[in-house]
Amino acid sequence: MTWLVTGGAGYIGLHVVRALREAGDDVLVLDDLSNGRPELVEAPLVPGDVGDAPLLDRLFRENEVRGVVHLAARKRVGESVADPLLYYRENVTKLVPLLEAMCRAGVGTMVFSSSAAVYGSPDVELVTESTPTAPLSPYGETKLVGEWLVRSVAAAHGLRFALLRYFNVAGAGAPELADAGVSNLIPMVFERIAGGERPRLFGDDYPTPDGSCIRDFIHVSDVADAHVAALRHLDRGGENLLLNVGRGDGASVRQVLDVVADVTGLPTDPEVLPRRPGDPPRVVASDDAIRRVLGWEPRHDLTSMVRSAWAGWGAGRP
Repeated sequence: MTWLVTGGAGYIGLHVVRALREAGDDVLVLDDLSNGRPELVEAPLVPGDVGDAPLLDRLFRENEVRGVVHLAARKRVGESVADPLLYYRENVTKLVPLLEAMCRAGVGTMVFSSSAAVYGSPDVELVTESTPTAPLSPYGETKLVGEWLVRSVAAAHGLRFALLRYFNVAGAGAPELADAGVSNLIPMVFERIAGGERPRLFGDDYPTPDGSCIRDFIHVSDVADAHVAALRHLDRGGENLLLNVGRGDGASVRQVLDVVADVTGLPTDPEVLPRRPGDPPRVVASDDAIRRVLGWEPRHDLTSMVRSAWAGWGAGRP
């Protein structure tokens, strides 16, 4: 029996595929390769679109697929604001034929990649799974709608699911698997300092101890391990899940810059720019539920994330 991983050639997907393989599972990857790196996929890879119903029917029929880990999505907040139709088409509309194909084939398990972006700007010290959702971007909206779709299909057809709300994913499980993009904070800083430029700090007047935003950073390998733990839970007949995937520990942007300076030996004194619209002052997960339900614990701290990301900076670049 095989797990189908959509988006398995991307940054998080590569780590999830590796974790599943190391856990002894068979994996099949479906990826349109718009952002993926096929040469690094450690499983059979089918290039294709997650919204292609005939392709999905064939894959389910020919590969004894037991469940789907659905990672394929657009994930840039700014891009979603500029082109919301693209995000609703890619992240929501294409989820429908995937769920339809699962129902036709009797594939009854899904782990869905969601995001802390569904919470928007929560005015709480720690964000729990019951914190009200109020996304600030089309990206966050599409992740929340995706959760609703999965829940609705589960209610109608008995689908078993885990909805995993990632916080700020960083680091690399191996140098070659490092984040090749520059849409997340740490690689954005790397790109600037490696080019001899000052990193950018968007706002230094937030109501936080040092004036910069506070986020919960989680190592990508810990995120991958959470997927394996969620699948094992569902395999054992456990209840459907809605879980934050974070460390429960916040770090400010200035603290991240300090760690980057320590790891790289390069200056990280930032260029301070105006706030970006929609950036909340603080978003930090409560990780009580995932620890309790799955017995999962993060293994990596912020220094480990930065060190592993820096080790792979050259290897991870296209």
